[in-house]
Amino acid sequence: MKLAQLLNVLETTTTLPSEALDREALNIAHDSRKVTPGSLFVAVRGFHSDGHEFVLQAAKQGAIAVIVEQENKDAAAIGAVQIIVKDSRRALALLADAFYGHPSQKLKLIGVTGTNGKTTTTYLVKAIIEAAGGTAGLIGTIDYRVGDRVYPAPNTTPESLDLQRLLSEMMGVGADTCVMEVSSHALALGRTTGCSFVAAAFTNLTQDHLDFHETMASYFEAKLLLFKGLGPEAHAVVNLDDGRAMEIIEATQAKVITTGFSDRCDVHPGNEIRHGIFGLQLDIVTPQGTIRIESPLVGRHNIYNILTAVGIGVALGFESDDIGRGIKAMKAVPGRMEKVIEGQSYGVIVDYAHTEDALMRLLEAVREIAENRIITVFGCGGDRDRNKRPKMGAAAAKGSDVVIVTSDNPRTEDPSMIIREVEAGMSSSGIKVPTPGAVNINRAGKTPYLIIPDRHDAIAAAVNMAKPGDVVVLAGKGHEDYQIIGERKTHFDDREVAREEIEKSMKQGAGSRS
Repeated sequence: MKLAQLLNVLETTTTLPSEALDREALNIAHDSRKVTPGSLFVAVRGFHSDGHEFVLQAAKQGAIAVIVEQENKDAAAIGAVQIIVKDSRRALALLADAFYGHPSQKLKLIGVTGTNGKTTTTYLVKAIIEAAGGTAGLIGTIDYRVGDRVYPAPNTTPESLDLQRLLSEMMGVGADTCVMEVSSHALALGRTTGCSFVAAAFTNLTQDHLDFHETMASYFEAKLLLFKGLGPEAHAVVNLDDGRAMEIIEATQAKVITTGFSDRCDVHPGNEIRHGIFGLQLDIVTPQGTIRIESPLVGRHNIYNILTAVGIGVALGFESDDIGRGIKAMKAVPGRMEKVIEGQSYGVIVDYAHTEDALMRLLEAVREIAENRIITVFGCGGDRDRNKRPKMGAAAAKGSDVVIVTSDNPRTEDPSMIIREVEAGMSSSGIKVPTPGAVNINRAGKTPYLIIPDRHDAIAAAVNMAKPGDVVVLAGKGHEDYQIIGERKTHFDDREVAREEIEKSMKQGAGSRS
């Protein structure tokens, strides 16, 4: 694509000679290490480095031009073409959209945002689309899915350049729709700038990511950007049970479909809800009639996810039968209330819950199906929002019968310091015990909790203390198959460790079926 065509989308006062405008941009790069002859380099200010420091390097490597927020004198000295913009991150998004041919204007792009429930909701929507005969790509926390190709997901919502490439790739393999988790980071950083959404959904808002946004108001304003950007022909599907719902409804131009448990919502449950260890059965009332829903998912929080997915299905005009078949077909999401079954007489559930609200909802859902005790293993991530740590501790103590506080991804923080901050929230309803054997002593209504910093050891302890009818909940990491300690990332999967410990315990004669 000619540089002149690309520059049409930018807000710049830079005037270039015709010979520069006639140059062919073979690709776009924001990482100087990926610049090759014919690249257009965009200097973006990141968290760990500033692309402006590598402008000269990019020019020497053959960049036809560089997009900058301020001129680089060394690059100017060697005749590098520099185009000055106010916001190079926004420029990157607009350039990427243009370079890949505006793919979101050709696909049906659906965005799902909110603190909790995004991943499950996107999987449900993808299943509905496929039940209706469509082909959908998926972008989210677990992975990016393009036809038969599955890519790892370094970010819930990829950088704008990668996002537009993925959308273009989806079109290339015949997808007609993309369902995407839209994170608050992505919205605040403009990664979805240039994207055209036919529908967007809001699941809920609870405390998370305050290490980045600093305040809940700022966090919500980032989420709100998705709905402010919707046109009048698009749809906004909004969980009316959330306290922020009306602010979204008032801010958007889109056609609104409300979801929730109240019959004042456009999409809401009928009179009877049946749920247990094997799943959910309920009628959902919608503007196009009542839809009978059967799902292997469990818990009240998944009813909310199903309501949101049904609302999106209605917004897209799918038939009720297709919506019902799609919901039923979606068996499970990796690391979202994922069961680990090795023939043991107690349950083991792995879940990604890493906020106070998500953990509380998870434990409420498990309480509905547990025959005996809930034994919860969880920790909090390092170098992340510290304010939620005591709140998660309180939620764990309140919703469990036994708690084991351990490490999540401590990163560069001291794991013992993170655990102490978690403990600060457990004093009112929890009581610390020294050994697993001490959890069975009557504690005057307080939940016993143990501190086992090594996550493998913590999971092993939970499995070994589990009795028939108990449910062991491994919360916080879900689908992740790694642990980050310091700067080192090593393989660690809660599901694998649980299976290993279950098998070991059963060989030793514990935990086998009676």
